[in-house]
Amino acid sequence: MNDKSKIGVAIIGAGNIGTDLTFKVQRSPLLDMRLLADITADSEGMRRAQESGVQTSADGLDTVLALEDVKIVFDATSASVHAANAPILKEHGKTAIDLTPAAVGPYVVPCVNMTEHLSAPNVNLTTCSGQSTIPIVAAVSRVCRVRYAEVIVTTSSMSSGTGTRRNIDEVTTTTADGLRKIGGAHESKAILILNPADPPITMRNTIYAEVEDAVRDEIVASVKDMVSALQTYVPGYRMTVEPRLDDDLVVCMTEVEGAGDYLPRHAGNLDISTAAAVAVAERFAEALISSESVSA
Repeated sequence: MNDKSKIGVAIIGAGNIGTDLTFKVQRSPLLDMRLLADITADSEGMRRAQESGVQTSADGLDTVLALEDVKIVFDATSASVHAANAPILKEHGKTAIDLTPAAVGPYVVPCVNMTEHLSAPNVNLTTCSGQSTIPIVAAVSRVCRVRYAEVIVTTSSMSSGTGTRRNIDEVTTTTADGLRKIGGAHESKAILILNPADPPITMRNTIYAEVEDAVRDEIVASVKDMVSALQTYVPGYRMTVEPRLDDDLVVCMTEVEGAGDYLPRHAGNLDISTAAAVAVAERFAEALISSESVSA
């Protein structure tokens, strides 16, 4: 039975990200999980969703469009698929939260710029690399100028599925772009490393920033505040090396441990994306609930 006190949502894509997202949405006090759609009926993700009482469909986007009470749609497919889905979802009045590196809508990192795009019909969550590193660069750039930012993101190859591998060029490009557009860096570069170590490592990030007129104490305070804001929706995010300032170079290191909802805890790279997606959807839901209350 649909919960009328919540906003109806659907997920397209029953891979690792879509499946983990399903578990997180089901815990949300503001989101009602109405449908998990894919083009394959017998995947593990579809089976897990059915076991937890979620309606599923192997008819892909068509079933989502037919549900009028679904207001928000998470797209966990691929960059090319979302590029095709985006205009259709917009035409049907459904807000799209894009977990692919398609970059159709504006980039959103919840703890940095969520309130800027609450009226957008489509928002892009950059990449898992972007979600974990852009906040640190943004924290530095709000207290001094960042001429150049470079991030090195290392994840377990076991937590990097076919979607990430197929879109690897888009991932690095979109992450670097986000470091400029949201992080505030003048120039940027992103490097992604898939580590085959067994046992698998957790997600680890090294962030470099060339800065001007920097004061170390201000940078440390700003970064700590940003990490605290990020931890409100990703509890497994932590700083492993506080920002160091040597001349004009800032260096900071972080890691991300997943919540273990569906994915293993070492898959923090996927967990941070799904956690960010729920955080964004809940802000959209709050706006929709408020609007409906005013209309009533």
